[in-house]
Amino acid sequence: MESKNSSWRPLDGRVAIVTGGGKGIGRAIALALADAGARVVAAAREQSAIEEVEAEIHSRGGDCLAVPADVTREPEVRAMVETIHARFGTIDVLVNNAGVGGPTANVEDVSLSDWEEVVRTNLIGPLLCCRAVVPEMKRKRSGRIVNIASITGKRPLAQRTPYCASKMGLVGFTRSLATELGPYNVTVNAVSPGATMGERLQSVISNAAQVQKKTVEEVSRTLLASTPLGRFVEPQDTARVVVFLVSDHAANITGEDVNVAAGLWMD
Repeated sequence: MESKNSSWRPLDGRVAIVTGGGKGIGRAIALALADAGARVVAAAREQSAIEEVEAEIHSRGGDCLAVPADVTREPEVRAMVETIHARFGTIDVLVNNAGVGGPTANVEDVSLSDWEEVVRTNLIGPLLCCRAVVPEMKRKRSGRIVNIASITGKRPLAQRTPYCASKMGLVGFTRSLATELGPYNVTVNAVSPGATMGERLQSVISNAAQVQKKTVEEVSRTLLASTPLGRFVEPQDTARVVVFLVSDHAANITGEDVNVAAGLWMD
């Protein structure tokens, strides 16, 4: 990750929202955007986590605002945007990172409520956030949107049907929205991380081992063996790609889905 002393600060003065910005990939993205010069809004349901990110960015000489918000609730999304405008006056970048992993289970054992929770968070949440910020971006004829999808949305993975469906839906949403907003000079891209080190990956592997009646080590080895590089992804790997996509260096990249997966899936 770029340090606070890096000379590469392509986002100086821009205001960037990162949903799910308190932990894991979201935290890494928030820190990387701040290091690149952006004024960052870290949004999430868990206030303590985003307040820690806010404090860390301030300690590194950056500017950050922690805003508690549940992206599945439209009034909270609207309130978040109003708070940002009151503090910064504008919004230049939206990173839709908030998401849930959902259950690991055979499709007949997945409850409707679990399906609805996954789809509402992973797909409707980005929709609500885009609806809230797109009108301003269209007026300014400028903006960057990045949706954090997943390799799991593009390769078969048993017992993860709600998550796979929601993430592939997010890729389709990205492409359609990029086409819609292109005439307004707003780019929309997706980033699809592979198996990323952190609490969620540990939980997914543990649940898969239980369902498949295998050991955690067996599931981990199988997953690693499917990557040409033979390793898991770090949150910072995805964060660096996001910084590039929202910078002027990627002005002519839109509607793309960038894999950050150690070669786990190639398309």
